[in-house]
This record gives sequence, structure tokens and C-alpha cells, in this order.
Amino acid sequence: MNGANTATYRTSAVTVVDQPEQLQAFLQADCPAAIWRRQARRDFQCWIDMLDPAQLPQGRMILPAQSVRKAGFELCEMAQTPPGPDRDRLIDDIAALSDIFAGLMQAGHLRVRLQAVNSNACRRFHIDAISARLVCTYRGPGTQYGFAQEGADPARVFSVPTGAPILLRGTQWPEQPAAGLRHRSPPIEGTGETRLVLVLDPVVDPAADT
Repeated sequence: MNGANTATYRTSAVTVVDQPEQLQAFLQADCPAAIWRRQARRDFQCWIDMLDPAQLPQGRMILPAQSVRKAGFELCEMAQTPPGPDRDRLIDDIAALSDIFAGLMQAGHLRVRLQAVNSNACRRFHIDAISARLVCTYRGPGTQYGFAQEGADPARVFSVPTGAPILLRGTQWPEQPAAGLRHRSPPIEGTGETRLVLVLDPVVDPAADT
């Protein structure tokens, strides 16, 4: 995965950065979400887009961030994801995002979900019942988000680019007043498309979350 320049700017109160170190902005009081603007290598994107959906790695687990690389390898082995440099890039990136997010959230463990999606999962705009979450869509359209009042859909909807991670606050984040940022998975049912989505949540007490 490749970053771009070094600028930082805000779009509708969502911070967009070009370097992973700048994701520290997510911890600021007025930052309900942060996006790391980047694009995947063209050869990697072609590879993952052309994979048989049955070969996309999938799994859910709670584990230390330093164990994510091994878990990613094992999920690829289970799914018979074709070995090679592109599979290695996928595993490396999942591990790198886990390290970045765990460090930012000061979390000893992460809840990791890698999922192939071909339906309208989480099609309603919502806020997750967690403290914070990282979502990165490796294949297919990215997460949609917008600002809205309680019970309403956003008047303007934005889409996170494929391959760009977004950090989102949940209802357990001590935020006053609430920013009103809501998100959803893009509706793709009936299109024949399959997304591959990585979701990371910080875990304070692994024993309580198992």
C-alpha cells in the first residue's frame, strides 16, 4: 500500500491525512473520524479484485496486535489464497494497520474481523456500540459516511476510497457533544460484487470479550 503527500485537511469535520503518523489527529476532541488517504498498488488491486471470492481470507478473532500477521497467514492458508507477493502484501498490510491502531488506542489486544461481503450488511447508517473502530476495504466500494441528526440519514453521503483505512468513533467514546457522524456498508446486493473488509476494534479485557 502506498501513501501520498504530507498534507492534512478536513472535509466535513472528517480529518484526511496522507501519512499514518498523522492519524494521531483522531485523538483530538473535534475529530469524529480520520481517513488515511492512500491507494493500493495497481498490480495488487488487480490481483485481489480477480480472486475467486472463495479464496478471500476470512475470520474473526481476538488477539495481540503482534500476532495478527501469523493469523493473517493462517487465514490465507485456510482459504487457499494463492501464495505470492500480492498475498504477502495483504498480510503485511493487515499486520501494519493492526500495529498502528493498537498503538494509537493503547490497546493490548484487538478484535480482528476479515470478511468477504456480497450482501447489504449494515445497510443502515449507524454508530457502533464500541469506543473506536478501524475499517479498511481491500476490495469493492468503501464505507459510506455522513453527518445527520438522530434517526435521520445524512443529507450528503461520502465514500471512503478502496484501500484507505477510516477510523471511526463509537457510542462508548467520551464525546460531548456528539458529532452526528454515521456510517454504513455500501449496498451491493444483486450486483454480483464481493467486498473484502478488515475491521479492527480495541479490546481492553480479552477474557470479558471471549
